[in-house]
Amino acid sequence: MSPKDTVDQLINNNKVVIFSKTYCPYCTKAKKVIGKYLSGAKVVIVELDQRPDGGALQDYLGQLTGARSVPRVFIGAQCIGGGDDTAMLDSSGKLEVMLKSVGAL
Repeated sequence: MSPKDTVDQLINNNKVVIFSKTYCPYCTKAKKVIGKYLSGAKVVIVELDQRPDGGALQDYLGQLTGARSVPRVFIGAQCIGGGDDTAMLDSSGKLEVMLKSVGAL
C-alpha cells in the first residue's frame, strides 16, 4: 500500500488518529490530552519512528496538512494540528465537543 493510501485509510476508518514519534514531547502532550477523554482502544496512534515507512508517511502528511511536523492529530478525518493546538482546543472546551461530534465519546 502506498503512503497516501495508508494515511488516508487510517484517518478515514478511525475517529481519532495521532501520527506521532515516541521521543517527541509535543506528541506526548497530544497523547496525554486525548487520553483524558479516550482509552487507548479508541485512539489509533501511529508511531512514525517505529515504522519502516514512517518517513514516507510523514512526507505525505506534510502534503496533506501543510505541516510535516509531528504530532498530526486527526478527529473525524480533520487535522486539528499538533500538540499545542490539541491542548488549546482542550482548554477552550472545543476538543470534547469535537470528540462527541464524531462519536468518539
